[in-house]
Amino acid sequence: MDKAAEKTLNVGLVIYQHVLATGLTLPLEMLLAGEAFARRYDKTVVKLCTKFVSQESPAITSRAGIQFLPDIALKNLDDDNNYIPDIILVPSLWRNPRPILKRQPQLIAWIRDCWQQGSTILAVGTGVCFLAESGLLDDHSATTHWHYVEQFQRDYPKVELKPDFFITQSERIYCAASLNALADIIVHLISQTYGRAAAQNVERNFSHEIRKPYEEQRYLEGAVDRHADELIAQIQFWLQTNLSTDISLAELAAQFGLSQRSFSRRFKVATGIRATEYWQQLRIETAKDLLASSNLTIQEISYHVGYQDQGHLTRLFKKSLTLTPKDYRAMVRKKLFSQH
Repeated sequence: MDKAAEKTLNVGLVIYQHVLATGLTLPLEMLLAGEAFARRYDKTVVKLCTKFVSQESPAITSRAGIQFLPDIALKNLDDDNNYIPDIILVPSLWRNPRPILKRQPQLIAWIRDCWQQGSTILAVGTGVCFLAESGLLDDHSATTHWHYVEQFQRDYPKVELKPDFFITQSERIYCAASLNALADIIVHLISQTYGRAAAQNVERNFSHEIRKPYEEQRYLEGAVDRHADELIAQIQFWLQTNLSTDISLAELAAQFGLSQRSFSRRFKVATGIRATEYWQQLRIETAKDLLASSNLTIQEISYHVGYQDQGHLTRLFKKSLTLTPKDYRAMVRKKLFSQH
């Protein structure tokens, strides 16, 4: 293959003082794992090219004391020597971001300019403030770390903050409330770039870091995917916190003052799937979490997610994942990458 014609995915990882190192290292390792898996089967897949980007050229010290050396210092760039990556990752800060933001005007302007020239932007936690400072989030949806919600609302009143969502997406801007949510977005992007098999492989190997699929956590702007039905959101929260209940969906609808027909219609419009599908997915995902992170027996997990019969859970697992719960637990607990 002609190296000059090789397709490249350029990812710029923004660094600044007091950055949380895990906001850089976890997504970077996941992307590299996705590329490596895909390349085992197809040597022509997109080549990943990552660079650390800072406003200045000195080494950056993270919250944990780990030093990052910038590959690109924006102060050294000019119009003839610019850097416009395909994806920009803006990690979180441990401390109040405002003092750091005041010292990063060139970095903030660069993020805005890159988005205007086609870059996709990912920001997590207080890193979302960089996007808000740039004006890119004005009149758009966003989320941030729960601890910073009130201050964010005061500082950026033009942003449509969605604090109840772990993930928001508006055009080419993704915001994540936490590192776990960022990991979900990375899996989603790996699926888009390297295919579903690569994404599933990464998700399995990083299973303790990843909680819920991107598709279940997102807030997308647009008529089809937008979820603005507050009553349905309340019902979703009720379902999430009452998995072991034996109440029927018809009884649940009545509990929230809806007819079963109205409930079914509104739920499908709001979420894109039927309520029965959503509830089953919720139970399977919770069971996956418990299999990976607890020592509960499979029967106990079945009870916890609302199935009295362990065989029912096993059948659903085999249909959804082509694995039994026992096999799934064994697989995710290995957490080993293939070296070949």
